[in-house]
Amino acid sequence: MKVLVAGGAGYIGSHCVRQLQAAGHSPIVVDNLVFGHRQAIAADIPFYPLDLGDHKAMVRLLDQEKIELVMHFAAFAYVGESVTDPRGYYENNSVATLRLLEAMLDVGVGKFVFSSTCATYGEPEKLPITEDLPQSPINPYGQTKLDVEHMLKAFAHAYGMSFAAFRYFNAAGAAEDGSIGEDHNPETHLIPLVIDAATGKRENIKIFGTDYPTPDGTCLRDYVHVDDLSRAHIAAFPLLENKGQQLFYNLGTGKPNSVREIITAVEAVSGLKVPLVEAPRRAGDPPALYADSSKAMRELGWQLQYPDVTKTIETAWRWHRDHPNGFV
Repeated sequence: MKVLVAGGAGYIGSHCVRQLQAAGHSPIVVDNLVFGHRQAIAADIPFYPLDLGDHKAMVRLLDQEKIELVMHFAAFAYVGESVTDPRGYYENNSVATLRLLEAMLDVGVGKFVFSSTCATYGEPEKLPITEDLPQSPINPYGQTKLDVEHMLKAFAHAYGMSFAAFRYFNAAGAAEDGSIGEDHNPETHLIPLVIDAATGKRENIKIFGTDYPTPDGTCLRDYVHVDDLSRAHIAAFPLLENKGQQLFYNLGTGKPNSVREIITAVEAVSGLKVPLVEAPRRAGDPPALYADSSKAMRELGWQLQYPDVTKTIETAWRWHRDHPNGFV
């Protein structure tokens, strides 16, 4: 299929573009490059530096490229920033997505794959997290993602749009060949931060809380490889042939790792010592978050190629080692 990848120059989007090509699809990328990197997209892939909120431009693009399905990764994703700038997050994550969905209706594109988040669950009442748990976001970032999920359900009911929404956990890792990877500014994800501390780009890594009710006292999180995420999105395509289809899936390994385990794994992979500082807990950090992804595995035939976080860290290490300044 001809697939429009919104946010395709970003971290997850650019990896999904690679996986689309590997699966025989034809990706077309739209990205305003606020956070994306043009270098992450091969020169032979059609690229449009547009804003999703530009309705007329999106209608032209969808029509001109004869798009059959849209994948959406174009969200602002800094939780703290969403608290201090909720207006920007609602405008970019919710309103611009509405404009995109309207453009799809105008052109007759009826299949949509959405990058949602486990942040829609807020502080879950049980673990592992299943798709049927209540969704109660505790920050505007999670709320904007949930708002889009609600939009999609309404569009499916009213207009027959088919969609799959993926609520994933901690995206991690890089392309196996080390050619593209994670390059955020600012960086907030643990694995690249630990690698930066190992290589001396950061003075140290802070462990926020060492007294949690976990095996080693530090937080447990579910780290899922970015290519595994991408393959799950593509695996949903056949199910979207059914008009009005509404699909929701959690994506994670189901095997959480602690902060200390991540640090130890980075040291083992890199051969470098990670300087660390123990600090008090941060407000709003639950002791553990991890997914039950059995629904995706059962319905999509999704299988993890990176079930071990050490293998995921090996791919991240290759990228950061060979690209110390990211895409610069």
